[in-house]
Amino acid sequence: MPIFYSALLLTAVNLLLRLGATGFQVYLSGRIGAAGIGLLQLVLSVSMLSMTAAMAGVRTATMYLSAEELGKGRPGNVKWVLSGCFGYSILISGGVCLGVGYFAPQIAAYWVGDPRTETAIRLFTAFLPVSCLCGVMTGYFTAANRIGTLAAVEIAEQVFSVSITMVLLSLWVGHDPAKACTAVVLGSGLGACLTLVCLLILRAREHAPTAPRISVRHRLLDTALPLALADDLKAGISTTENLMVPKRLALFAGDVAPLAAFGTVCGMVFPVLMFPAAIIYALAELLIPELARCAAAGSRQRIRYLVGRSLRICMLYGCFFCGLMFLCARGLCLRLYDSQLAGHYLRLYAPMIPMLYCDAITDAMTKGLGQQKACVRYNILTSGMDVAFLYLLLPKYGMQGYLLSFFVTHLINFLLSLNRLLKITGKQLPLKIPLLGGLCTIGSILAASGVQDTIARCLCYPLILSCLLFLCGILRKEDLRWMKGLVRL
Repeated sequence: MPIFYSALLLTAVNLLLRLGATGFQVYLSGRIGAAGIGLLQLVLSVSMLSMTAAMAGVRTATMYLSAEELGKGRPGNVKWVLSGCFGYSILISGGVCLGVGYFAPQIAAYWVGDPRTETAIRLFTAFLPVSCLCGVMTGYFTAANRIGTLAAVEIAEQVFSVSITMVLLSLWVGHDPAKACTAVVLGSGLGACLTLVCLLILRAREHAPTAPRISVRHRLLDTALPLALADDLKAGISTTENLMVPKRLALFAGDVAPLAAFGTVCGMVFPVLMFPAAIIYALAELLIPELARCAAAGSRQRIRYLVGRSLRICMLYGCFFCGLMFLCARGLCLRLYDSQLAGHYLRLYAPMIPMLYCDAITDAMTKGLGQQKACVRYNILTSGMDVAFLYLLLPKYGMQGYLLSFFVTHLINFLLSLNRLLKITGKQLPLKIPLLGGLCTIGSILAASGVQDTIARCLCYPLILSCLLFLCGILRKEDLRWMKGLVRL
């Protein structure tokens, strides 16, 4: 129950912060125009790549190691975990800070394409170690299940950052895009300073018990370095794909503009497709420390319960939105984007929703059980396959090739991770459950598609799906009692 409500709180806060960021983006675009926003996005792309390298897996490592000590009933050792993570973070982020700062003129001139952004890039690097230390502290507070505290601090950070930025935009920036980039970076950096100070004060007020010094170096490196490799690999692959896909798509001789279709899929379809997964990602964030605590305490039965319950709920949740997205794709995309093409592609990608949502939760649970190295191996394999598939398929098949590559690589990654999870937990997952769930979803879609009115169709689908799942034994009485208990609390 605490995990479920913590996930809801985390989801609500993330959506609130996203809404605030969207509103600020609208305000900013009115101040500096589309060209200024484009320049800012290039600066932020440099910032995100630098942040990924500087973070080096330390946030998840802190979460995992802290949860492990708390699960073993040794809260005094958390002090040494945080000390080791702080040292690791300062060392890595300091190196990235010096490297990016040294090459800031070249990055501004050749990557961003505007030498005036050098100041913003240097300013970002100055705050980089602070941002990474914030990652350490948020990892600890997540492990300690202090989600309410984190939510309050994150909201305060965004309000403070936006306020500082808006003051700078009004009094100093004018309509200069380069100065606007500097203002945004400065506001964000000062917000990170506020967050770090608040979390350090809150940690100091816990009056945690003392314990003899322990070494966490080997455990930290074993946990953080595979995560750092995975994150850096993902960022590198993403950059490679962003550079390669437009060029390979330009070779496609089909009758549909492939580059426009690619922009539609990435910029319109994927945000809608993954929007309902906000609660899944929040749950995944909380399962990492929870499973680490259970593993440390030797609670094998609870681990199997959490694995089975999480996979079942994610599958049902994914089946629900799979059919809903498929049935409402055209009307939804017409209302949001005034684009029939987006609706067409949303219907093509919607059947993958159960797999994508279950993959997110499976990846988190394998990390929570200390399988970071396995995750890295799977990511390297599927990322390499993705690049090869895209290189070979895009010129011949266009966006159909992109769809095939996306499906195959994500499916392989999911099956490998799921197999690893079931193997280390000893949890049995009968094949008939996902098969019957898929058949029930298909049957519900076919039945509801006969309803002409869109609203009536959206209301009929979950009712039909629930009935079929219940008749097939996928949705059980104990699931209904569990959901009824959630409503009562």
